[in-house]
Amino acid sequence: MKLYDYRLPAPNPRRVRIFLAEKGLSLPLEEVQMHKRSHKAPEFLEKNSLGQLPVLELDDGTTLCESISICRYLEELNPEPALFGGTALERARIDMWNRRIEFSVMNPVAAVWIHTHPLTAAITRQFKDYGEASKDRVAGALQWLDGELAAREFIAGDDYSIADIVALTTIDFAKFIGLEVPAQCTNVQAWHQRVSARPSAAA
Repeated sequence: MKLYDYRLPAPNPRRVRIFLAEKGLSLPLEEVQMHKRSHKAPEFLEKNSLGQLPVLELDDGTTLCESISICRYLEELNPEPALFGGTALERARIDMWNRRIEFSVMNPVAAVWIHTHPLTAAITRQFKDYGEASKDRVAGALQWLDGELAAREFIAGDDYSIADIVALTTIDFAKFIGLEVPAQCTNVQAWHQRVSARPSAAA
């Protein structure tokens, strides 16, 4: 197997690297130069027709795309530690939280990135008003998340999971584009310190 990868700030490839580190696994990595638009080259589009990273290539040439799908596959092969949950209820809660983080937090972060950031201005049509309005949506989502984290240590419950990986990479990417966690979100900040202290966060 081989993982087509790109280092920070790209959040989706980092999800898989953190997941691998938490599992104690290593895979050959081939860096695809997103800043040079190599992920849109014809030869890469044969691996992922959407031209996105990461991509996991199996030994027979089969490719898997989408970070969560790649992590689910790796979890099936390497079930311990269980980062997608050990019971039906845990798996459902973790899936619920993955979707909540992606829809409620990552979507507005991505809107700010696409519609306001100078690095995207040359490759997409920007709607500045929408991008600026999305900054308030990010702050509101983090305030909501802060309330959720008041009574538990990790995103989906008492144990670290893929939901924490999704949230960490999202919030770190938000910081990269200039969106800080609001000062009043002390629960999110404490959680962020906990998960950032894990060795896997350096992946």
